[in-house]
Amino acid sequence: MPQWDFLNFLASHAKKFPSFSLKMKSEVTDLIFENERVAGVRVNTDNGPLEVRADFVFGTDGRHSTVRQHANLELEDFGVPIDVLWFRLPKPAGLPDFLLGRIRNGQLMVTIDRGEYFQVAIVIPKGAYDKIQRDGLETFRKNIAAITPEFREVVNEVDDWSKIKLLTVQINRLRQWHRAGLLCIGDAAHAMSPAGGVGINLAIQDAVATANLLANKILRNECTTEDLMLVRHRREFPVRMTQRIQIFIHRRMFGKNSGKAISLSWPARKVLALLAPLLRRLAARIVGIGFRPEHIETIASKK
Repeated sequence: MPQWDFLNFLASHAKKFPSFSLKMKSEVTDLIFENERVAGVRVNTDNGPLEVRADFVFGTDGRHSTVRQHANLELEDFGVPIDVLWFRLPKPAGLPDFLLGRIRNGQLMVTIDRGEYFQVAIVIPKGAYDKIQRDGLETFRKNIAAITPEFREVVNEVDDWSKIKLLTVQINRLRQWHRAGLLCIGDAAHAMSPAGGVGINLAIQDAVATANLLANKILRNECTTEDLMLVRHRREFPVRMTQRIQIFIHRRMFGKNSGKAISLSWPARKVLALLAPLLRRLAARIVGIGFRPEHIETIASKK
């Protein structure tokens, strides 16, 4: 599900609750502190600046989190050798079943079927976007057609750089996800690589774990800073394990030793062949469900 559709889905259901309020076209610019505790946020809106006071602030504003920045939370960065360019292409007429990914001439392209169009991602070396722009759109379009010839008839739809979005790939995580009155979750707490497409999965699992651990305590006005720590203790293991896999993939595919064959003995190759079905199932489970799935706990289930 595209992220914007998912956000609309959340908003439509949340509006059923009378205490819910959603402010569109509003940008958090700073935090409000009172006695060393986060007490709300400052926001720019179409109607001017606004202060929003809150018992607790949850930073869910992604890998470039303003909330995280102004909370002065320490970030551990692991470095990534790639960035990703995102853009849309219409479906060519008479296109057969399409592959999710293609590798040609040392370049990787991923295509996600969105029904009426493809969401396309091209992996590029870190910091290479400026050079790609200097080479020009025509060169970029020829490169797309070279990787995937089926796109040759529709590639001219990419006629302006504004239609191409640069995703600056990061793998990092906060050493501490909270401070008094504030908790960061999702990419604000741990930016994930697009490898495996699991970032949104982990973010939603963080949110479910946060609700399970804190919601009733917040309602009873009993939530403490120590309670905020419980979320990181619950979620850090799956985050660490997923990031380790992503770092391995990046180093293997795009690092200094990328492209070198892994030498395996004859018995090892036989064992891997026998284990292949199990390994595929395991990989699918890790990508689809993760190392620690979360399940919503209702009030009734807690009694």
